[in-house]
Amino acid sequence: MPEYLAPGVYVEEINTGPRPIEGVSTSTAGFAGETERGSTKPTLVTSWADFQRNFGGYIDEEPRETDNVYLPYAIRGFFENGGQRAYVARVVGSPRPPPNAPPPAPNAPKPPAVAAAATLASDPANPQKPTIVEAIGPGKWGNNLRITISAASASATLPKLASGQVDKNPVRSWFRLQVLYYRNPFPDPLFDPKIPGRFARPPDAFEDFDNLSPDSTRPNFALSAINGSSSLIKLTACPARPADVADFKVELKGGNAGPATVGDFTESNLDPELRTGLEGLLAIRDVSLMACPDEVVLANLSDELLNRCEGAKDRFAILNEITDKSDYGAIVQHRDSSYGGLYYPRLRVVAPHTPEGYAIVPPAGHVAGIFARTDVGRGVHKAPANEVVRGILSRDLVGGRKPLSHTLTKREHDMLNPRGVNVIRDFRPDGRDIRVWGARTMTSDAMWKYINVRRLFIFIEQSIDRGTQWAVFEPNSEITWISMRASITNFLRTVWNNGALMGTIQEEAFFVKCDRTTMTQDDFDNGRLICLIGIAPVKPAEFVIIRISQKTLEAES
Repeated sequence: MPEYLAPGVYVEEINTGPRPIEGVSTSTAGFAGETERGSTKPTLVTSWADFQRNFGGYIDEEPRETDNVYLPYAIRGFFENGGQRAYVARVVGSPRPPPNAPPPAPNAPKPPAVAAAATLASDPANPQKPTIVEAIGPGKWGNNLRITISAASASATLPKLASGQVDKNPVRSWFRLQVLYYRNPFPDPLFDPKIPGRFARPPDAFEDFDNLSPDSTRPNFALSAINGSSSLIKLTACPARPADVADFKVELKGGNAGPATVGDFTESNLDPELRTGLEGLLAIRDVSLMACPDEVVLANLSDELLNRCEGAKDRFAILNEITDKSDYGAIVQHRDSSYGGLYYPRLRVVAPHTPEGYAIVPPAGHVAGIFARTDVGRGVHKAPANEVVRGILSRDLVGGRKPLSHTLTKREHDMLNPRGVNVIRDFRPDGRDIRVWGARTMTSDAMWKYINVRRLFIFIEQSIDRGTQWAVFEPNSEITWISMRASITNFLRTVWNNGALMGTIQEEAFFVKCDRTTMTQDDFDNGRLICLIGIAPVKPAEFVIIRISQKTLEAES
């Protein structure tokens, strides 16, 4: 109760009406896999160009050091099919031992991947500790970074100092740092001799940071400015202005990493900020879809992905049929789970950087984009099926190479659909393009057979969980129960009005109970407030059956 100790007018704010519950996002995807470069911390990307800026391009270009090459294709397919937000968790492996090296001792720890680094000497006019520059992520790619240091643009307008004159203007200590990256070896010469200052070959990435200060109290402090925006480097120390370096003479060295293994995808850390791979994505609560396209190369990776989705119960796994068999009768699900969906066959996409001009890739990224597109356009209750797959070859190639690795007919589909394998079908002869033609989970439980039912429950459970946190430590009494019922009822009414629940009246769609009938004295004594909710989800019309009979005059009479 407020205290009134002196005469006067007191204005109070009071809460009226139920507290609103906001629906959580269902279209944010999380991808884990190998990339050309970039940070190992899960990073949000909102377009294919954004991914290229942070992680580079395709990793099946030369030089190629790994067979795990599918993540960039999955990201491109995700955005081409309507995806809007994706977290990318770059995964790297331990460096390969040098040739003729002795075998490691049993149970010896794996050597960690190393990021390339360089030391920038301090300005001779102000000798202090050197500036340390490091590639933003581990791997050999960092050895292809070069740096140049020059005077800041702001200091160029300052008057020159006379001999022996001391100028305390802090702008004179500002500097400019430029970073150059080539995936392939640097051109030699670096600059075009005919056009001074122009690179002989356009770089794969270039960053320019101007008017940087070595003073940590200033807003343009070099360490903060670079570490907050660079997708190539980070500074681990900048105690003073580094000495000028012309023509990108400073090379980062020592970067090393190897192909990722399943253990690298699942490696954990006590600090959530330092977690990578699947564990890093698991720490981001906005992620509701997860995929690892490289599961088709790494055995047991799909099991690890499903384990995390089942444990978290707030996200759904999109999996690929691993072997891409042509023997359809041998394709089966490898485990029973309602938190994952299996898709087949693979897709043929444009890849101009390859000798063939195309690549055959797993469909998980494209399907994740279809999930997001359906959620935004219709809602999470709509099955992500009967949707056109975008971003694949639009016509057959010479030699019978089609947009799908295997073209299935209805009879072949009849074998896979009861097994919970979601098939991508070619309906171009009927004028309906190539479509996802299945929406089943991987479970044998008929209650959770459909993907949209499982994802609708995830959406409702997470929305109510986050929207009722205010009730923790509130008095476990009628006033709190009424507020809980009103908040949840208003939220579910909106879900029902959006077409996600069955029923022509509210009572048929859902019920919410939170009173003395849902709790016992033992619950009261142990601080448990129990709310019972029932919902009737809509299920897809997977089999549309139209019955037609012949009408006659006699039958009519």
